[in-house]
Amino acid sequence: MNERVKHPDKKNALSILQAAEREMSYTLNLQINDESAFNIIRNIYECFRMLGDSRLVSKGFISQDHVTQIKELENIPVVTQRPIRIIDTLRKLRHNINYYGYIPNKTEAEDAVSIAKSCFFPLVEFIKNELIADHK
Repeated sequence: MNERVKHPDKKNALSILQAAEREMSYTLNLQINDESAFNIIRNIYECFRMLGDSRLVSKGFISQDHVTQIKELENIPVVTQRPIRIIDTLRKLRHNINYYGYIPNKTEAEDAVSIAKSCFFPLVEFIKNELIADHK
């Protein structure tokens, strides 16, 4: 595992979680087309990454890579319409976009939106409830 141990920071974790929620709400309202696909996919992926980061920060870990943040989401016991492990496909797609100049299309953006709509909000609720329960 590629992470450093630090003190748990519930306040920062909640801040990261809320930022991810705001960004996802914005992104899901964008018109989907070939031109917007690039930003939609990257934003959706980043929101999921932030959720994983939020959970790790709440436990006192600082992750050094995105894989750890996404794997953290796979450990959450929530029921979703699509498997949580599918989020890793967004990580790989975003990697190809950022580092290899891949140009995504409307269909790929629609799939990213489908993943977000089926997985993001159940994960948010679980993490939020975890943070609130730990805060009491």
